[in-house]
Amino acid sequence: MSQELIIQLMDTHAGGDVSRIVTGGISPLPGDSVRAQMEYLRDNADGLRKLLLEEPYGIPEMSVDLLVPPSDPRAAAGYIIMEVMGYPIYSGSNTICTATAVLEAGIVPKKEGKQSFLLESPAGLVRIEAMVENGVVEAITCEGLPSYIHTHRATIDVPSLGTVTYSVAYSGGFYAMVDAESLGFDLTLDEERKLALAAHAIVEAIQAEQGFSHYTLGDVGPLPFLHFMGPVRLVADGYYRSRSATYVHPGVICRSTTGTGTSARLALMNHEGLFAQEIGLKLCRFGKQVLLVSFPP
Repeated sequence: MSQELIIQLMDTHAGGDVSRIVTGGISPLPGDSVRAQMEYLRDNADGLRKLLLEEPYGIPEMSVDLLVPPSDPRAAAGYIIMEVMGYPIYSGSNTICTATAVLEAGIVPKKEGKQSFLLESPAGLVRIEAMVENGVVEAITCEGLPSYIHTHRATIDVPSLGTVTYSVAYSGGFYAMVDAESLGFDLTLDEERKLALAAHAIVEAIQAEQGFSHYTLGDVGPLPFLHFMGPVRLVADGYYRSRSATYVHPGVICRSTTGTGTSARLALMNHEGLFAQEIGLKLCRFGKQVLLVSFPP
């Protein structure tokens, strides 16, 4: 009889995204950093990701975050992000969910009002600010990775779609940025399946043509995501609204506002001069949760 495996889990939620946090039951992983531990898990023990994301225990739209010991003594905990597409080195919604779980599990003791602490992602340290009211975690703010433009307005021939114009931005992952109207999309719920099929075709075409490398983090895997951008409309003085949809895996359009995808969009808008040059920060809201986005100078 095989040995019984008991894993401690906590399900969390941020803006439509469900993240299952593994808080205990997994043996320590080899590696002198969270990223090294992630690479070991990816290359030698991918069964945990498959177990928790595939049926009957999970679905493709979910994410899993494994708490691990941090390598930096300043961090309260480390975490490894697992999604159906693999192992992103950073994710805004996963960070928000992990920070919530760290507080709710007592790994970081709750304090009424605002409190700050650090987590260690595979991409490095992440600053967290939490708001606790009456013993409940009401809001989490996390600092995203610096976003930048890798490719601006390139074109590629895509089977069934023709010539597609795209940009590529990094914001915790590489994103292909595509104007939705140029492909005839209004970004409505009834288009979800067609959006996923079109995005998959574009991503496959880009992956076949070139690879991408981060300027300091090196190889972070093939381009996995595509962000469809809707028209930007002024709704009040200094306030704008735009629909968007983010493809994250064959058949899967992200359920949340996708903080890293929104960060990539903001970086592109900044690159194209749509923000005043002195603006370096924008807030992307997940209900009460907030992702802080920064652009490198």
